[in-house]
Amino acid sequence: MKGYFLAIWAYRQFIVSSVVNDLRTRFARSKLGALWMILQPLAMVAIYALVLSEVLGAKLPGIDNKFAYALYLVSGILCWSLFVDVVSRCLTVFVENESLLKKMVFPRACLPLIVVGSALVNNILLFFAAILVFALLGHMPAAGFLWLPLLVVLTTVFSLGLGLLLGTLNVFVRDVGQVMQVILQLWFWLTPIVYTLSILPESFGRVVRWNPLFPLVEAYQNVLVFDLAPNFSSLGWLAVVSAVLLALAFVLFRRSSHEMVDVL
Repeated sequence: MKGYFLAIWAYRQFIVSSVVNDLRTRFARSKLGALWMILQPLAMVAIYALVLSEVLGAKLPGIDNKFAYALYLVSGILCWSLFVDVVSRCLTVFVENESLLKKMVFPRACLPLIVVGSALVNNILLFFAAILVFALLGHMPAAGFLWLPLLVVLTTVFSLGLGLLLGTLNVFVRDVGQVMQVILQLWFWLTPIVYTLSILPESFGRVVRWNPLFPLVEAYQNVLVFDLAPNFSSLGWLAVVSAVLLALAFVLFRRSSHEMVDVL
């Protein structure tokens, strides 16, 4: 195990340069370049805010701001965008890099780490855009804002564990990637991002609370919108689940990595 991580550390320059190249190629020949990383999620926020703010805006207790729903929505999108970026790209990272895996000798675990690095850069840019939106709407996060790095780490660990597990399975069973794209769409609507939990029937609200993303999204909203500390009781069990999920994903990946090239 120690040798495996040392090998990854030895290829750290390869990982960093690959993240930079990934960001460059994604927006090559684009006039707006990296702005597209933040324009797309912010456009979705604007659409939902314009359509639903009149319906849900008054249902945010403790926020004296007519743009309260937009603030709530931006906070949830900040968490969701990091999660879905890591998971969706890890799903196909080995399949899309088939030629690289066959031509070069390097720790295959570098590929999901490159995905995570790229997703974190995207999320940082989106975060600064979100702060600008908050300032324009007359609301700035206070002390609770300091909890955000912890939430980003927990979101990343959970996303990487799930993404690595599914990405490994997708090499051998390609249906996994197709099915997961549908599940992610359903997952979005089962997460209180465009609605508040208080408007749901009690029975359905109990189902939503079992969603592993619920405590994360709620923590982002508490920190950025309501200036509250995260609910550590709910985040505690999620941290344990994330660690176990990442460990299982790594074991599965390590045992099957030698077969990947043959299958690809």
